[in-house]
Amino acid sequence: MERGGLLWVCLLSVCVHAVAGDPIDTTVINCATQPAEINLTPVDEGYEGDVELITGIPEGTNVLLVPYAFPEHLEYLELSFTLGETTAMIRTKKTLDADVLKGTDRVLYYSIKCDDLFGYQNNRKLELNDLNDNSPVFAKRLYTTEIDETLSVDTEVFRVKAEDADSSPANSQLTYSFTPPSENFIVAGTGAFILKKRLNYNEAHMFTFELTAQDFGGRNDTTTVVFNVKDSDNLNPYFSHSLYQAAIQENENGVFTDILPEAIKAQDGDMGINVTVTYSISTVSPNAYEGNFNIDPNTGVLSVATAFDREEMSSSIVSVSIKAAQTDDPLKTADAVVSVTVEDINDNAPTFESADYTETLLENSPVNAVVFKAIVTDLDKGGFVGTLRILPESAPFSIDPDGTVRVKDSADLDRETTQNFEFQIEATERDEPNHVTTAHVNVTLIDENDNSPTFSDLTYEGEVFADQEVGMQLVQVEANDPDDDINGQIKFSIEFGNGEGYFSLDEDTGIITLAKIIPLQDNKILTFPLYITATDRGIVPRTSAAQVFIRAPGNSNPQFLQKVFTGVVEEEQEPGAFITKVSFLKLPEDGPTVTLQVTSEGDKFSISNNGELTTTVKLDFDEGPHEYSVGISITDGTSSDTAVVEVSVTDINDNSPVFASESVTEVVPEDAEVPFNVTVVAATDKDSSFNKEIRYSLRGGDGKFSIDPLSGMVSLVGGLDRETKAQYSILVLAEDQGRPVKSATATLTVQVSDVNDNIPKFSQDVYQVEVLETDAVDSTLLTLSAADPDEGVNGRISFSIFQQSPSSDPANFALDASSGVLQLVQPLDYSEVKEYTLRIQASDGGSPLLVGNATVVVLVKDVNNKPPEFNQEMYEVSVYENLASGASILLLEVTDRDEGGFSNDVTLDRETKDKYNLEVVAVDQPTEGDQRGKLHRGSAGEILAIVATDADLGRNGEVNLSLVTPHPLFQIREDGMLLAVASLDRETTDTYELFVKASDNGSPQRENIKSIRVRLLDVNDNKPEFSLSNYVSNILLKDAAEGMTVLNLSASDPDIGDNALITYSFSEGSSKYLALNSETGEVTLTSEITALTEDTTVELTAMATDHGEPPLNSTAGVEVNLRIASILDNVAFLKTSYNFSLSENQPEGTTVGQVLASSGSNLYKVSYALKTHGELFSVSSDGSILTSAELDKEQEEWYILDVEAVDTRTPPTSAMTTVRVQVEDVNEPPQFPDEVYEASVFNIAPYKTPVIQVKASDPDVGEQAQLVYSLSDSSSFDIDPASGLVYVVSAAGLDGESTEMEVKATDPRGLFSTTKVKVQVVGDASSSDVVIISLNQPPNIVENKIPELESALGKVLGWTVMIIQVTSSNGGTTDSRALRSSVRTLVSFVALQDEDVVSSEEVRKKLRSESAAVTTELNSVFGAEIQFELASNSQSASSNKSVVIALGVLLGLFGILLIILGALFARSKKKKHPDDDKETLDMARRAEGYTNTHRKESTSSWKQRRDSDTGSN
Repeated sequence: MERGGLLWVCLLSVCVHAVAGDPIDTTVINCATQPAEINLTPVDEGYEGDVELITGIPEGTNVLLVPYAFPEHLEYLELSFTLGETTAMIRTKKTLDADVLKGTDRVLYYSIKCDDLFGYQNNRKLELNDLNDNSPVFAKRLYTTEIDETLSVDTEVFRVKAEDADSSPANSQLTYSFTPPSENFIVAGTGAFILKKRLNYNEAHMFTFELTAQDFGGRNDTTTVVFNVKDSDNLNPYFSHSLYQAAIQENENGVFTDILPEAIKAQDGDMGINVTVTYSISTVSPNAYEGNFNIDPNTGVLSVATAFDREEMSSSIVSVSIKAAQTDDPLKTADAVVSVTVEDINDNAPTFESADYTETLLENSPVNAVVFKAIVTDLDKGGFVGTLRILPESAPFSIDPDGTVRVKDSADLDRETTQNFEFQIEATERDEPNHVTTAHVNVTLIDENDNSPTFSDLTYEGEVFADQEVGMQLVQVEANDPDDDINGQIKFSIEFGNGEGYFSLDEDTGIITLAKIIPLQDNKILTFPLYITATDRGIVPRTSAAQVFIRAPGNSNPQFLQKVFTGVVEEEQEPGAFITKVSFLKLPEDGPTVTLQVTSEGDKFSISNNGELTTTVKLDFDEGPHEYSVGISITDGTSSDTAVVEVSVTDINDNSPVFASESVTEVVPEDAEVPFNVTVVAATDKDSSFNKEIRYSLRGGDGKFSIDPLSGMVSLVGGLDRETKAQYSILVLAEDQGRPVKSATATLTVQVSDVNDNIPKFSQDVYQVEVLETDAVDSTLLTLSAADPDEGVNGRISFSIFQQSPSSDPANFALDASSGVLQLVQPLDYSEVKEYTLRIQASDGGSPLLVGNATVVVLVKDVNNKPPEFNQEMYEVSVYENLASGASILLLEVTDRDEGGFSNDVTLDRETKDKYNLEVVAVDQPTEGDQRGKLHRGSAGEILAIVATDADLGRNGEVNLSLVTPHPLFQIREDGMLLAVASLDRETTDTYELFVKASDNGSPQRENIKSIRVRLLDVNDNKPEFSLSNYVSNILLKDAAEGMTVLNLSASDPDIGDNALITYSFSEGSSKYLALNSETGEVTLTSEITALTEDTTVELTAMATDHGEPPLNSTAGVEVNLRIASILDNVAFLKTSYNFSLSENQPEGTTVGQVLASSGSNLYKVSYALKTHGELFSVSSDGSILTSAELDKEQEEWYILDVEAVDTRTPPTSAMTTVRVQVEDVNEPPQFPDEVYEASVFNIAPYKTPVIQVKASDPDVGEQAQLVYSLSDSSSFDIDPASGLVYVVSAAGLDGESTEMEVKATDPRGLFSTTKVKVQVVGDASSSDVVIISLNQPPNIVENKIPELESALGKVLGWTVMIIQVTSSNGGTTDSRALRSSVRTLVSFVALQDEDVVSSEEVRKKLRSESAAVTTELNSVFGAEIQFELASNSQSASSNKSVVIALGVLLGLFGILLIILGALFARSKKKKHPDDDKETLDMARRAEGYTNTHRKESTSSWKQRRDSDTGSN
């Protein structure tokens, strides 16, 4: 039994040895003597197995394993020995560890003792080789310490040491490093942090490093080291900005509400300590305003204690120097400047330079003539800004924005009507509260000789009887001239007709007396026509003429003074209406009584014995004659005489228009194109002339219709839509043109007929209906509806299906054509078609046919009427035994044609998937549960590669990664890579917290959410930015000292670390007077400042540079003004205003004058700018005002310039001054607008007939009215020296000739200009050919439109019309400035056909027949309500003094010419009335009346115009 056991042990020992391998060494034990110590072969630590094979053990001797020096070493070893054996084995009991034996230099001590009498010990030493099997280890994961910012450089700050358990120095020696790198610290090999750059609490409060300890084998450990910087009180406080800007309105006090760039704030430079500061005001510039400000010592809030008045300030900018001092150390201070702008408010009303203006102005001054210039000032900033106006607005003056008062209405400047004008100028400010100021103006008109004397009567009559005596008064002429002084003083004279010297005229009183006895003749009346002139005593006199008839009858039978008299009477007058009074003569006066009788038309007219012709019945113009020739007789019982009175009956508006029908109905199709004539609704009027002229207008119709005002044609002017409105009721109004107006109305009904213009429209564009696949045939699915607003067949709708998709044969659906009912007509099968689309249409019955479309979507609904189906009826499968749990056995494919498909107790979505392959899995035990996705950080990619795993299988194990909330900057790619998809900016956001969701595709879905923090590292992408672009400081040298702070440069950099660390320097310029602290930016004075003896300006460029890679920088300007003495704070002009003058027409660049402003110091330069009239003037750098264009006094006499001076201070100051420039006159010659004037005149034109008026202009102000006109030698024509009117002296004998004359205009200083006048004299006309019409328009209006009037009359008559006279029907002259109450004007003209004059009878006849057309044409010239009448020549002759004047001239002075004219008339081609030549032709006109200036034609132009007019008609 024992032997067997021993054998087993042996076998085991051999087995173990075989496993452990050979021993390290084999030795021989020495039990006889004390042996020497044996060093075994060194072995690497970690060894396990046989250490030493001991041989040579004496038989029977027992050996023991005993300690040698270090008993604890035996815990590693054990002895394997069997008594009786000669060998023994020392083997390891546990793994050898050199690091544990570090105290014995990695040597394992043991001894084998012979257990005998002597007991010798065989000592052994086994050296273990140290392996690098231990990493360094820090004692803590986080080390924190506090460092004072004042700590000196190269001082050890903190020591962190890691331990490495390896025993050999080679494996345990460590090196230290940290991240992120910092220029402030280094770490020594001992783990000591050494300060290499001085700390600044304000730059960094804390440093956080990741410290790594690493041995030479690469094994390492990390820990976090945090240094908290302790702030020390070593810095002065500082303001957030060195310059603040604030503004406050004048008259306002209190706290500044808005300070830029931000509220005033100062704080301790040692932010960690942050001792509170107190605020105070150190200085205020100008110091006069020191008491106006307060500052809260605790908050720094600046306020105004005493309000400012900006108008009393020399500058609107006040500099307030403020100081902040630490409460614990008042010597630690900071300075800043607040630039306060006192803003102007509109607290001053504008003022005129004078409250009352008194001015004089020449009457008749032209429009835009300058009266004077009102200067408006305003103490508020910018001066007066607003509007100027004249009150009342009816005043004939206007005012420019610059205050220049001008003439607005020259016509009102008539001294004879109004001698002076009083008005106000109102100045209203644009800005609230819109102050208003007024100035009173009195303008007195200076008289101009613009009125000719006016006789009190048109003609004067006197008689000389048998008892005549020399010196007896015959008649007195009277004339009036409304002009003033000598311009209104009148002198009378007899010009013609007193050749026998029978009469004398007192030039002052106008009394005509008998100068010598006139021999009288029986039965004959001697008539003496005298031509009397009244001339004023003006410098350029004006003349008027009158006719005086002195009759000297002898003893005579009764007789009429005329053979034909004319009279006019209106129709429908009551009997006894006065028509006219005939003149007759009966001598002697005391002879038999005369009797006057009507010899024809006695039933209608009667005459009294004093010659008054009246009506005896009512006369009707519409039913009776328009003209009556009434015979009259006179008798004294013995002798008699007869005459004829031509009586014209004039129409009055006594009939209203009458429509043919008061109601008219018309039908218009709604698609009628515009314009479309509907119908004529016309009316008639029994009156004549303009009383029967009808004008039509509409009332109603919604703007769809219009009516021709002349024809009554109603037209469609707007589109119709019957569906909107089917009928219009329109009132047609007809009005005649009489006075008063009479009217009538008719009703027009317009019925709009339908056209097929509307497409049928379904109630829906798309219909949708659901139907079960099992629904029965003929089931009603839907009722469709459509609408068509047309009527009748156009609105009758029929329905149809024109397309079914998918199609079928026969169709599955039917649509009732009339009812719109949609029915199912074929069974449906969901498995074949799930949806039908029907295209349907609705058609109307119109022509053309219109169709509307719609869509019906039929959704077929499934019914579960089909069982699932396997793809095979039977499956056979073989499997191995011991098949693993969960292994696949068979894949079954099951389908279901129903909508839900085959379901295995899960929710399925057919729209997502309509077929599934199911995998059957054999499971012998439940799984341990679901394995949810877990996130693992992987290697670095674009940002971070995210890997998620899921222990589930198949879709349950498919993992999708996504962000829980979509982020604009980040996305996760399909492979799990986190991407940055937009630019990242650390300065905006330095850390992003993202939440990533990992979700599987299982059901139910499992998900896991993890957070990822993305921290952005800084790059040097921002350059330092100075707080100001320019730093300016003014230093008074008497207050300066070495080391004094001039200013503080301040720049900021939004980067961090070294990228934000800023160093200051001067990049351009240098100064021995200034020193710059590169770290703080403080600029101070050096000791050299004491050597300065004059004002000096130092201009430098400061640079702020960061410490990034590459370094970035920015610059700012630095200006330091070193002053010897105090200087002015603002620029100022030497004068508040300047006055200059220069002559007109000076060349561009002429110097006007010079302004001068001073900045108060040579440190600052002054520049000038022109704020007004920059197009005409400029200002140079030295303040000289120069012209930029030639100036003309006649265009503008005064210019008000605003000049601004600006200095180079920061901020700059400015000042304004006013410069008044007067343009002085230079005499310039008059100028004619035309080189040649052309006109025409009839050969029968009498004396003083106007031919043409020439008009020269004088550029010199005020001298235009003083021009004197003269004419070269001409016996046929003369010119009015004041007006420039060329008139006829005698045109007889000049038939068909052309005369050329030279006209000269001379100004008061002798300069003159000339022009040519060509006059064509037209022959073949006599006084009987003149036709006269009366117009209800003022004479001046008619005169201004003579060319248009000639054209209008010529168009209707078909002849060439030439107007020869325009006069007032009541005898007033055409230039009378005061409009008469009765507005009636007589127009005299002749008509030409080819080269012949048309007789007046023919012209008058055509005027009557074409009265409607004449009225229409006259309306086009003068506007609506024009009225014209035919007037008799005698009426004109008796109503205008020019007739008798002309007759007197012709009879008295030009008798010979009259004989020639008579011969010419006798040769006329036309038949003349035998008494025609006894009549007179009034063609004389006053100088201010109509002239034929418009007839500037060649010598044959009148024939050309005649031909063209005749051809056009």
